[in-house]
Amino acid sequence: MNIFQSLFLGITQGISEFLPISSSGHLAILQHIFNIKEGNLFFSEMLHFGTLLSIVVVFRKKIWKLIFEFIHFIVDGVHNKHIVFHNSYQKVAVLIIVATIPAAAVGMLLEDFFAALYTNFIAIGFFFIITGGLLYLIDHTQQGYKKPKDMTFFDAIIVGIMQAVAILPGISRSGSTISGLVLCKLERKFAFEFSFLMALPPIFGAFLLGIVKVIKNSSTLIAIDFNLIVGVLTSFIIGVVSIKLLANLLRKNKLYYFSYYLIPLGIVVILLSLFGLIK
Repeated sequence: MNIFQSLFLGITQGISEFLPISSSGHLAILQHIFNIKEGNLFFSEMLHFGTLLSIVVVFRKKIWKLIFEFIHFIVDGVHNKHIVFHNSYQKVAVLIIVATIPAAAVGMLLEDFFAALYTNFIAIGFFFIITGGLLYLIDHTQQGYKKPKDMTFFDAIIVGIMQAVAILPGISRSGSTISGLVLCKLERKFAFEFSFLMALPPIFGAFLLGIVKVIKNSSTLIAIDFNLIVGVLTSFIIGVVSIKLLANLLRKNKLYYFSYYLIPLGIVVILLSLFGLIK
């Protein structure tokens, strides 16, 4: 892999991880185009690490507040032997944990099934179309009214299932989770924040599992070089820009713009696969 491929893949990861166009679907196609094989799995995992840092930097104040209040919630519960939320941060921290469970369970139970789909371009194209349709739907949905204190455990489970579905290549994680939250009538600003905060545990967990897999696989190349550093820094910087751009588009009800890209892309990918041009 050369410097231009590293730069391009870093840009793609930073854009597609957070903008609702599916990073997994785009990386599957680009890795096919660039003929990137399993030997570069470590590079792919490090690109995810770069985008993980993007979330931490953008939401650092809320993350520290959530951690502090969650610890206070646990200590208070153990000391007083009863569960009471003293503020919205404590409730949101618990809801994030609840929302993480479906994705973790599905990811572990169906890992091989999902892995096989990364080379099924007809399926990837179909999932691109689904994501585009979902984005068009939510931007034509009435504004929500629920604030953090109004969010229920049922809402958290629903959005957790949406995050689990986003393991499919071509289904956007941000698009599906924000859609789930909006359809559950949450305010869009809070839906945006919760979507990214709930992404931290699964992205970090997947990164750790990926690194462990790389280390255990003796045939996988582990190389920390200039190309890797360029890719990670690029994914981080573009990731920060993409998060801020998504917040602006969501506020203006402009997410449906992405449907004009994803639906034609899905159709093209399906046709190319049917004609044997990608496989």
